[in-house]
Amino acid sequence: MALAFSFSFYAQNKKLPLLDVLSTIEYQYKVSFSYADKVIKGVFVTFDSKDSLDDMLSKIEIETDIKFNKLDDHFITVTGNINGFSFQKLDEITISNYLTTGIDKNKSGHITISPKSFEILPGLIEPDILQTIQAIPGVLSVDETVSNINVRGGTHDQNLILYDGIKMYQSGHFFGLISAFNPYLTKHIAVIKNGTSARFGDGISSMIDMKLSDNIDADFSAGIGLNMITADGFAIIPLTSKTQLQLATRRAITDVLNTPTYNQYFKRVFQDSEVSDTENSFTDNQTFRFSDISLKLLHDITEKDKLRFTLLNVFNQLDFEESSNTDVSQNNSNQLKQQNRASAIQYERIWNNKFNTTIKGYYSNYDLRSSDYNMANNQRLIQENKVLDNGFNIDTNYNFNNAFTINGGYQFNEVSVSNLEETNDPFLNINLKRILTAHSVYAEMVLQSKNKNSLIKLGFRHNYFKNFKIGVLEPRLYISQRFLKNFRAELSGEYKSQTTSQLIDLQNDFLGVENRRWVLANNNTIPIQKSKQLGLGLTYNKNKLLLSIEGYYKTVNGVTTRSQGLQNQYQFINVNGGYDVKGIDVLINKQINQFSTWIGYSYSNNNYTFKDLNNSNAFPSNFDIKHQINYGSTYSWQQLKLAFGVNWHSGKPYTQVNDSTPIINNSINYNAPNSSRLSSYIRADLSATYQFKLGENNAVVGASVWNILNRENILNTYYTIDNNQVNTIENTSLGLTPNVSFRVSF
Repeated sequence: MALAFSFSFYAQNKKLPLLDVLSTIEYQYKVSFSYADKVIKGVFVTFDSKDSLDDMLSKIEIETDIKFNKLDDHFITVTGNINGFSFQKLDEITISNYLTTGIDKNKSGHITISPKSFEILPGLIEPDILQTIQAIPGVLSVDETVSNINVRGGTHDQNLILYDGIKMYQSGHFFGLISAFNPYLTKHIAVIKNGTSARFGDGISSMIDMKLSDNIDADFSAGIGLNMITADGFAIIPLTSKTQLQLATRRAITDVLNTPTYNQYFKRVFQDSEVSDTENSFTDNQTFRFSDISLKLLHDITEKDKLRFTLLNVFNQLDFEESSNTDVSQNNSNQLKQQNRASAIQYERIWNNKFNTTIKGYYSNYDLRSSDYNMANNQRLIQENKVLDNGFNIDTNYNFNNAFTINGGYQFNEVSVSNLEETNDPFLNINLKRILTAHSVYAEMVLQSKNKNSLIKLGFRHNYFKNFKIGVLEPRLYISQRFLKNFRAELSGEYKSQTTSQLIDLQNDFLGVENRRWVLANNNTIPIQKSKQLGLGLTYNKNKLLLSIEGYYKTVNGVTTRSQGLQNQYQFINVNGGYDVKGIDVLINKQINQFSTWIGYSYSNNNYTFKDLNNSNAFPSNFDIKHQINYGSTYSWQQLKLAFGVNWHSGKPYTQVNDSTPIINNSINYNAPNSSRLSSYIRADLSATYQFKLGENNAVVGASVWNILNRENILNTYYTIDNNQVNTIENTSLGLTPNVSFRVSF
């Protein structure tokens, strides 16, 4: 369909203060606007009382940099420029309440989440960021964890996770069951499955972009909360009229209080690990704790010069003692620590109301370390995986007008990855370290019509990997066209590459709890991973009925077998190959008064091709989930909110042992790779929250039950051999897990 652009200007009538116009609209259409006074201060607009509400808001958006976001039929938030020096980011909402309140879709095709507006999802009473995004079609976790999120058939390490522009290498607390990012300081999350901006490298599967607030608010706000796993608190503190401190912290209560929620989490995470292995020993005095602290300091040097500093520390630690079954006096300690420290400093110069530049330096340090004592061999094994990622970028943005914007910049990045293994008997110390330097330039233009029905985003990114003397060109494309008033078509495509990945050397590495380690590409046994993706979507949105369908094709090369977690005949073989995914994501959402219900469906066909394996024939990927269905409903009555949902997906592929000849030459004899499938996964969840006044403050109490049917889903099946016998190992899902929470906002 041809794109029809209109660049006509509205007739200039007498201008009125925006404050007066909004008051008139509130009275005329029985709606309520929410805004900071400084956003609309000094803004004048033309106004025609005969226009419809949508036309009024649209004209104001076109005439100014003010943006309106309809949260429902009666409540509209207002955002925009402050003092005339902020920039239009072209992230206007096209679909509000994409699933529920606080989850929307913007004009760039991204799914956005606002934790502050987020109300409730089935099984969640708090806005856990990485659990929430799994309600989006095409996003799931084959093992229920936030440290193994699979977007359109990709592995977790192929997701670019950014925290205020810093790449994160650790995403979960409790080794994957809870997001590592405190949601109460995070203002905005964007989930991008395709059509990524040229500004971003890495993440050949998806991008999860978390941003903290970048505007200074004169008001103090704070909150504290407690649930059956954690206690947390946050505060937004204005230090001066030009300086603000944002602070949030969270800590596990698991080392001081044993709750039913903790017991279920512990059982799920540490099954089939050193913690639960009691063949030659038993474990005692188990202590598990985690914490995170995030900080952001904002200072406006002038109205045009802005300085920002971000700090984050995420920490997990497990300690337990191991005693011999035959000699209880023989007692040894074991430990597993996981930490990601990150920081960034940013300076923004707003030259005028059209042009700005940003300079940002960042640092991310990931450290995974375990100390494991093998009582049978009287041997201590120390393992460490460390990532040091630092760099800087220069970004420029120029708005020619409300219809045309260009963006460009340069990025420098240096990543070093080291892997240490040390044993005491015999003494052995192996420490491998690799460093990779990259220079990237990018340019992107965004063109949208005056009536905002049409949008084109076209960009190019070029990465130069200095160590390999290799350049990679990555074009990016997103086109959106509204037609017949209620329909919108979208075309998205991208080329992407990444040089970091996670491998599994042995399944029992790092106590068998977190057995994946980060590695760098060497352009040989570990290639640069590259992906190509093309998607075509169509949405219909009218009378609070949303119908959305998107088909896509994605191909990925440079994948190693060790990055896929194979537990069959190819477990100890390291060769390179790739995978191809064809799929469809569908969403239906209907809102009726205070009731909202949705159903999401995803189909995908995901196959590996390794030329040196399986006679070069393709076979199903470990993440080939053919069918996935998410159903959810929410209901609001005054201050009470309820949510119920069901998650179902077809079984994960696995490789069965040959029944007739299970063992050949002391090795397991397998059938064709991934030729069998586990039983289908199904889980039902329930949650409720109630808001009330506690003195002059707002308080919320919540309760949830995860897996209310207590169904035991098998997440993984594999085999071991012992004394010429084949043993079957099955990893099971989280059982019935209750949780309650209490929060107070000041």
